[in-house]
Amino acid sequence: MIQFITHTNDRYDYLDGVQMALEGGCRWIQLRMKDASEEEILKTAESTRKLCRQYDAVFLLDDYVELVERTEADGVHLGKNDMPIDEARRLLGKDKIIGGTANTFEDVKRIYSAGADYIGCGPFRFTTTKKKLSPILGLDGYRRIIEQMTAYGINIPVIAIGSILLQDVSDIMQTGVSGVAISGAVLNANNDDNPVTTMKRFINKLKSSNK
Repeated sequence: MIQFITHTNDRYDYLDGVQMALEGGCRWIQLRMKDASEEEILKTAESTRKLCRQYDAVFLLDDYVELVERTEADGVHLGKNDMPIDEARRLLGKDKIIGGTANTFEDVKRIYSAGADYIGCGPFRFTTTKKKLSPILGLDGYRRIIEQMTAYGINIPVIAIGSILLQDVSDIMQTGVSGVAISGAVLNANNDDNPVTTMKRFINKLKSSNK
């Protein structure tokens, strides 16, 4: 399971990133547009939805529960300071995907109990895409959280996130997580490792790690 989280850089805008991630084989896009206007989000979301439908990919919005129905998104990802997951579930119903951000096992328990479908857990290491960064987990942090989940009988997909590079994937997957979320490692790729090729390499690495 691999999720691409959108952002921008000097060369690419949000839709460029979506297009290249999909071309590279990613089938799970999270449109994250912090500080953008509602008009910008709606416009970008419409194009993102069309691209995701074309590639038969899941399309999630970051944060904006109130825009999920209007954009026809498949669901939403909620950070710690966003709408509570149980409230989002009441508004969106049982068929929409809801993910939540966790940094500790306590977060995992809370998100699981609130009815989320998956957990984005991190950060793996320091990341520049987050303004308010939680304590860094590293491999040991993921191992501890997965062990505690097993002990408590909590079964929910955990996606590792936070400046994950291609060479990290195998070690991260060995901790017991279900997948990884990537952003900068794909969008900032250049030369022979362009974003499309880099996404393909991530997917191949994930497949070989799961064997």
